[in-house]
Amino acid sequence: MLQSLNRRLNRMMPLITPASIIAGVICGGLLSSYTFLSPWLFAFMTFAGSISLSFRDFFSVLKKPLPLVACLLVLHLIMPLVALGTGHLVFSGDSFTITGLVLAAAIPTGVSSFVWVSLYRGSIALTLSIILIDTLLAPFVVPGILSLLIGASVHLDILPMMSSLFWMIVFPSLLGMALNEWTKGAVVPVWGPRLNPFSKLAMAVVIAINGSAVAPYLADFSLKLAGLAVMIIALAGAGYLLSFLISSLMGWSESDQVALVFNGGMRNISAGAVLAVAYFPAPVAVPVVLGMVFQQMMASLVGFLLGRRSQRRELKESHGTSTTSL
Repeated sequence: MLQSLNRRLNRMMPLITPASIIAGVICGGLLSSYTFLSPWLFAFMTFAGSISLSFRDFFSVLKKPLPLVACLLVLHLIMPLVALGTGHLVFSGDSFTITGLVLAAAIPTGVSSFVWVSLYRGSIALTLSIILIDTLLAPFVVPGILSLLIGASVHLDILPMMSSLFWMIVFPSLLGMALNEWTKGAVVPVWGPRLNPFSKLAMAVVIAINGSAVAPYLADFSLKLAGLAVMIIALAGAGYLLSFLISSLMGWSESDQVALVFNGGMRNISAGAVLAVAYFPAPVAVPVVLGMVFQQMMASLVGFLLGRRSQRRELKESHGTSTTSL
């Protein structure tokens, strides 16, 4: 029953996020009082996703670290700078919106990228290694980037933010990996199918709670909100495109390209929303919450394009083989 539920939830992923946002905005005050649950729910999501990680895969990727380094540069150097520059260009003087854009770009890669990479036959080892390293770096990198790029324009509670990232992401990840090592991977087939559907449901609840916290800013439609939504889509698309161009120019394998595209384009957007709601004024969370609305839909579109490319390549190869045999 749980496996059937998980398959249905996987198919509904592009719809779950916007539906949760809408539910949060409609419920408003009913859910906003439960924001204290978000870090706990997110820690559970991180633990459920990390039990499939193993230290063995991680060390095998370190032997050829260039794709890993390239992805981290896209995640934490190039895209935050692009978000900062675009924010100042379009929303000059609006420090809260600019901070939200930089935060949305600076947070670590999404754990859900693992689902999309595996679906389109990308490198699982590279994906898990990116997720692991980015997760371990998150408590230092995210506050550091915000402090460097945003500076004094918005008050930053660096130490509480680092602590929150540690307990939401790093500790449950290490706990899940330790469990994987202790059981020699036996925990994955037993508990993976049981935890996965609850993890997706927890994500929906987190999104709804965080959506309720910024409901006043999403409920009133304006040209600024529409423009911000367009910018969020453009920035996400830029992350995917940049990752694809880098991996193609470097001549990496198709499986590494798929891994780099999804990990460079996706973000742990739920963690970003939890941070935004907990440590910043509500307007900062608006770009992050909008990112939640479009992330899975963008991933679905990119997956469709990668799938079409793979089909064309396979068709061309099979045509070439048949011609050779003749």
